[in-house]
Amino acid sequence: MNRLVARLALFSILGAFCALAPARAQQPAAASASTEKSSRETARAFRAYLDEDWRRWMAENPEMATETGFPGQNRRWTDDSPEGIARRAEMLEASLKQLKSFSRAALPEFERVNFDLYMQTLENAEAGMRFGDDPFPFPSVAQRNLLMPMNQMANVGSQAASTLALMPHQTVADYEDILARLEALPRAVEQNLALLQEGLKRGYAPPRVPLRDLPKQVADLVPAEPLASALLAPFKKFPAGFPEPERLRLTARAKAIYTESFVPVFGKLHDYLAQTYLPACPAEISTQSLPNGKAGYEFRVRWQTTTDLTPAQIHEIGLAEVKRIRAEMDQVIAASGFKGSFAEFTAFLRSDPRFYYTRAEDLENGYRVIVKKIDPQLPRLFGKLPRLTYGVTPIPDFKAPSQTTAYYQPGSPEAGRPGQFFVNTYKLEARPKWEMEALSMHESVPGHHLQIALGQEMEGVPEFRKNLGYSAFTEGWGLYSESLGEEMGFYTDPYSKFGQLTYEMWRAVRLVVDTGMHSMGWSREEAIAFFRENTSKTDQDIAVEIDRYIVWPGQALAYKLGQLKIRALRSKAEKELGAKFDVRKFHDAVLEQGPVPLNLLEQHVNTWIAGQAAR
Repeated sequence: MNRLVARLALFSILGAFCALAPARAQQPAAASASTEKSSRETARAFRAYLDEDWRRWMAENPEMATETGFPGQNRRWTDDSPEGIARRAEMLEASLKQLKSFSRAALPEFERVNFDLYMQTLENAEAGMRFGDDPFPFPSVAQRNLLMPMNQMANVGSQAASTLALMPHQTVADYEDILARLEALPRAVEQNLALLQEGLKRGYAPPRVPLRDLPKQVADLVPAEPLASALLAPFKKFPAGFPEPERLRLTARAKAIYTESFVPVFGKLHDYLAQTYLPACPAEISTQSLPNGKAGYEFRVRWQTTTDLTPAQIHEIGLAEVKRIRAEMDQVIAASGFKGSFAEFTAFLRSDPRFYYTRAEDLENGYRVIVKKIDPQLPRLFGKLPRLTYGVTPIPDFKAPSQTTAYYQPGSPEAGRPGQFFVNTYKLEARPKWEMEALSMHESVPGHHLQIALGQEMEGVPEFRKNLGYSAFTEGWGLYSESLGEEMGFYTDPYSKFGQLTYEMWRAVRLVVDTGMHSMGWSREEAIAFFRENTSKTDQDIAVEIDRYIVWPGQALAYKLGQLKIRALRSKAEKELGAKFDVRKFHDAVLEQGPVPLNLLEQHVNTWIAGQAAR
């Protein structure tokens, strides 16, 4: 573990300048042809490097390989032994060194974007190692901290269940892969247990309160009946026509692994979490309590927002947005005819039975009806739509209590797996109908599914471009998408409109409470109170959200800042193009590069605006 934190090396690029002798008239054309040939050769070598590097990284993270449909890794888990972590750190250093051996200036223009994005991706991973982050450079949502590898949002058990559910399970060979992975899982659990212990030794421990349900999450993975476990979900239902003798054999082996290996190792993990780890975790919620915590939070803010904004600046932006959105909410309340204060209106929305389903299947079907109404409206706003389909699925019971209202899980064109809009059916009294339209816009279409699937279907780009996770872009687009509901004929009643504003307010509040807790000394109770005062979200949702910001510092800042940038770019395009502005072309321009940092998005859209104006 002493190799977790790698030394940061500073590299400089030296440019060589060649004096050119006066040339005859024929020489410039010959020189240009030679330069073009050299550029093509450099581009081919650069792409070969990117392709090979992607293959190496997929071998280092088999879970992501399964998620993206990359072949050949479905029998393994990430190696979190000291040797495995050191290998990833060395690989990251070698990858950076090889990338810097290419001359950016010698690459064609379209390859320079790939160069810049890959350089930023690797350098961010290198910088994160100072704070205990995994050297793996393609995290999905938040950086995976090797010294605090488990929390209520993501841990070795829940992530294993999710990965197993994503694996192909059509053939006997598919199920043999699943069995191999099941057999390897206890070792992965033991490695994560060792990481927890190492983290405590080094003074790295997440705040205690958000982890209060973590031991129960682990226990719920190993119920008395093996096939009731989320880890054995693929064995509960085999495809039609599956050979019966093979079904019996495979299921018997899975149950044996469960009884002989899973029950003991997850029991050991549960006991350690409940008896040793949680009692040792601090009551303090701020990252300031961690070693080098102030610098760590500032790094995460830059990484998640792709900006140079300070926590104090973001806090002020949040306060201004809260004030602006609150004024709009007051107007909706007045237009609804409700006689009472803001607090009374939000209490009414939280408690009136008309706003809540009483059966989980009705909530699921309610979301399905909404997304089916959205689908035919999309061509009004987009010139290009993805081919990959998506579905609505309930969040598994074992992790629903600690999960947010909904989330999106990308599909895989390579694996033929659709995207999934996961909805939370736990505590139906905390899942109001008035939030469902805005939430569907964000998580499915025109939000995450549309944007991510289009990125996955990009042609002519290296594989890493299809799987980048810039939260400021991805989540900013999701929040921007919520505002498109009115353009598609939604939010027609004041409650749904208030729900949309509540969701925008929710993201503005995040700017205030995330920076408040991690850089300004706010308590968890102060953050919850600010959240409750300014939104109509239920207390269950508010507590889950605040706990998420505590264990994923900085991640929640990406949404509002990304949305503000996209909205500002649209306003600029509308103003400068006037009658030439086409919202379909604007949206296609925003999405056509896939996820990118906000500064690169701004450059690209500005170029698009200039091109449209010239036409």
